[in-house]
Amino acid sequence: MTFHSQFVRITLPLALLVLACSAPMVWADEDALRDKGRKIYLSMCADCHGEKGEGVVGAYESALIGDASLGELTHQITKTMPEGDAEACVGPDAQSVAAFMHYAFYSEAARIRNRPPQITLARLTGNQLRQSLADLYSHFHGVPGYTDERGVKGIYFTGSRWKDENKKIERVDPTIDFDFGNESPGEGIGKEEFYVHWNGSVIAEETGDYEIIVRSTISFTMDFGKLGRTLIDNHVQSGDKTEFREVVRLTAGRAYPFKIDYIQRKRKTEQPPASISLSWVPPHSVEQLIPKRNLIPWTIEPTYSLQTKLPPDDRSYGFERGIAVDRQWDDSTTSAAIEFGIVAADELWPHYSRRNKKIPEENRARLKAFLTEFVETAFRTKLSEETKQLYINQQIAETPDDHEAIRRVVLITLKSPRFLYPQTDAIDSPSQKVANRLALTFYDSIPSDKWLLEKVERNQLQDEKQVREAAWRMVNDFRTRGKTREMLHEWLNVSHFGDITKDSARFPGFDPQLLADMRASLDQFLDDIVWSEKSDYRQLFTADWAYTSDRMAEFYGDQWKPEEAPPGEADKLPRGPGPQQLRKTAQGGEHRLGLLTHPYLMSGLAYTDTSSPIHRGVFLIRYMLGRTLRPPNAAFTPLSPDLHPDLTTRERVALQTSPDSCQVCHTRINGLGFTLERFDAVGRFREIEKDQPINSLGSYITRDDQEVTFQNEQDLAQFLATSDDAHRAFVSRAFQHFVKQPVAAYGPEKLDELTEKFKNSGYNIRALLVEIAVIAAMEPHNAKIAG
Repeated sequence: MTFHSQFVRITLPLALLVLACSAPMVWADEDALRDKGRKIYLSMCADCHGEKGEGVVGAYESALIGDASLGELTHQITKTMPEGDAEACVGPDAQSVAAFMHYAFYSEAARIRNRPPQITLARLTGNQLRQSLADLYSHFHGVPGYTDERGVKGIYFTGSRWKDENKKIERVDPTIDFDFGNESPGEGIGKEEFYVHWNGSVIAEETGDYEIIVRSTISFTMDFGKLGRTLIDNHVQSGDKTEFREVVRLTAGRAYPFKIDYIQRKRKTEQPPASISLSWVPPHSVEQLIPKRNLIPWTIEPTYSLQTKLPPDDRSYGFERGIAVDRQWDDSTTSAAIEFGIVAADELWPHYSRRNKKIPEENRARLKAFLTEFVETAFRTKLSEETKQLYINQQIAETPDDHEAIRRVVLITLKSPRFLYPQTDAIDSPSQKVANRLALTFYDSIPSDKWLLEKVERNQLQDEKQVREAAWRMVNDFRTRGKTREMLHEWLNVSHFGDITKDSARFPGFDPQLLADMRASLDQFLDDIVWSEKSDYRQLFTADWAYTSDRMAEFYGDQWKPEEAPPGEADKLPRGPGPQQLRKTAQGGEHRLGLLTHPYLMSGLAYTDTSSPIHRGVFLIRYMLGRTLRPPNAAFTPLSPDLHPDLTTRERVALQTSPDSCQVCHTRINGLGFTLERFDAVGRFREIEKDQPINSLGSYITRDDQEVTFQNEQDLAQFLATSDDAHRAFVSRAFQHFVKQPVAAYGPEKLDELTEKFKNSGYNIRALLVEIAVIAAMEPHNAKIAG
């Protein structure tokens, strides 16, 4: 016999759960029950589904796997087995078959028991390659530590150049956006001739192409990434050109130093008014002043960002994996190695040579020392004499040109499996292995920080206490913060939203500028929770405050009004077309429930003109609760509201998903999605639709067969804050994102253990990241890596 033809990952309509979910399922004699179920299954089901539920070609080819609870599975069998004769397996027989299937092959625990996952050998992902090259560069200059200070340092002089005696003002400016006109920029500074030197660093929060925009009516030059690395040269003002644009590819979690020299000179002709602004267009956003939160008021060490574009990595398991090795990957890594070779020869080698003049130049000893340090850092280990001979001495011997020798060494080093496959470190010391894995887990990179390499040299990363101390030092790093932001975006699935658009007739004012404010608001909220002292996961759903702007308050109403700006600060808030400065919301946010009801999330999970309980329900079941759903039976077009003008969105969705074949999954989906119906297509709170009160009742069946009902979004938010299913899903998502391996590969009980530690820590997100890193750093020594 066979299950319902559409049934792959087995779930159950809530209406059929009375027996199973009124109390947790209890089995008197599990072994006897399973044995009975096995006999029934083999006699009635195996012909179509296989002895172990693996599927049968020509019959039912899909494997019988899923995450339905035992009660859900029992009732699905009761209603669908055998196909065409559902009454043949009901009551105790259905219970026994469900018990056998659930234990033998259907459940996640069964699959792990039958085929334990292994740590998979993998190359660097594109992002790991990009981060590793950035740290390989920074190794020779120093890696900047984290700071909370924000803004850009400005030094103002009277006269057209730097002279200490002419320095009049030294301060931290929140942004660079000034219109001095024909007036002096400050007290004691002449209006006809002055010079301003701004220096600082820009924090990139997302990897991608950034368009840097400087608008200036007088001469200026801008260095970026490294002092002396000119990005824009307008030292001699040319004609009427006042706008200058350059595109650079930046890497998330990195800070890039810059300086701007801004000069007003005396002229015999009419003097132009002086103004300047520093803006950018971040990935997936709109032009905006580079905000204070992305600026550091000093020039950090030089930074490198790979400009070569890399192909996307496999995401079929829900996280990036470096498993594809094809022509596209090979070509891109070669291009990256050639690009980095030029930078190493032109920037790193001169810097190293200046700082190591004590090393003699005879027999090119200084060059050999530089290249040895380079290869050892890239390979994450000390070099044997044989390796030195192959990778360094032979290459130097091939050419008398130092730059050519450097490019040769860089090319063969960065194309080597020893660099591209970080797990090929079996011969390394225990401390070196731990450092390798800590850097890969937190930074997606190689160990390049001096303090970390010193611990390796002293063999001080052997026991758990030493590893944990290092992990806590690394968790607050800029690079970890960037990776954490990426993880949260993946968890919320916002990285796949793309351009959110709405019906302009129904929602006037919903434009790219508002959308940019909303995304910045969500990101600032996430950062505040994660990097607060408590770092409490539950506040992601229970916080009654948010970040907002004047533009958001105008569109969303009183619930999103910002606090009053401090005295004297109101005039400094940026205005105009770009995103506005964010401030915390005022008190009284009854319907603001952390990220759950944030308008950016609600807008992304909706159609252009109506809300979408289906999108929201799928998001909740898959991402917030970590449950599985089979793909839809077929692509379908949502019922148009115009066809049923009297139906509410809930009624229309219920009508469209009413067939039994749809209800297999939509009982789960709709039961969660309906709870957010009080938020429309743009995320505005409402209580009435089609002149009817909104019905936001919903429900959910947990993994342990408990039925939970919700009156509205407030009940749902409280549930997500306290639910074991939600905690487990978050922990699993974090582990996969940071380690790039399934958590079960580190032990069948590891996810449960991690979730329990997460709970005991007070749901501290940073403590969770440390725990994940300690596991990734220490446990692979005893784990088998699948080739």
